[in-house]
Amino acid sequence: MLPFRSRDAAKTRLGLALDPEERDVLVLGMLASTIRVLAGWPSCRRIHVVTSDYAVTDVVAHGLGSVVTASDPGTGLNDALRTGRDAAVAAGATAVLMLPADLPLLSDASLDRLLNAADATLAAGNGQPVVVIAPADARTGTNALLLAPPLIIEPHFGPESFEAHLRAAAGAQASVQIIDDPLLGFDLDTPDDLERLDLARRLELEQIGDEIEDALAFSQAG
Repeated sequence: MLPFRSRDAAKTRLGLALDPEERDVLVLGMLASTIRVLAGWPSCRRIHVVTSDYAVTDVVAHGLGSVVTASDPGTGLNDALRTGRDAAVAAGATAVLMLPADLPLLSDASLDRLLNAADATLAAGNGQPVVVIAPADARTGTNALLLAPPLIIEPHFGPESFEAHLRAAAGAQASVQIIDDPLLGFDLDTPDDLERLDLARRLELEQIGDEIEDALAFSQAG
């Protein structure tokens, strides 16, 4: 599941390095890229996007039947994730993967590593609940959280979320796997992150974002 509040609210810190239009294009490119990677990942059954910007989601997810949307309650990131989780559980999910939409290097290989870690841990623990965490580069934040079953712990994204998720998993007596993956560990949040992003990948994301912008303009004109 992916939280996406709105274009205006997303990635405000990048405004120190980009003008509003440039930031908007990059945000749209990352969102679309993330959804496309998930939609093409064989192990993903459904993508729940929690948002207050349905126009963007409709365009980004056009033609992707695996994408469903839920309304952002507007009370913070973790409440948005709970909304998506609850929708997934209501649809029959036995495991959920929580991701931000700002992972510019997300790939099938990284997602497979998360799932393989969960499968191995489930097998070793004879069905004991599993929490798989991919920390951010600095090992303070969380860039991916896989839960089986979905309600084993609550999401604690935000400052020091890596430690918060570890404590919650320990309290729930869940088996924990930590996946250190440079593709999952890198999130695009600050001007320094933008400097570290490969130029070719940035241009690719901007091109995707431009395509989404054009599609949005076309849909609004119609």
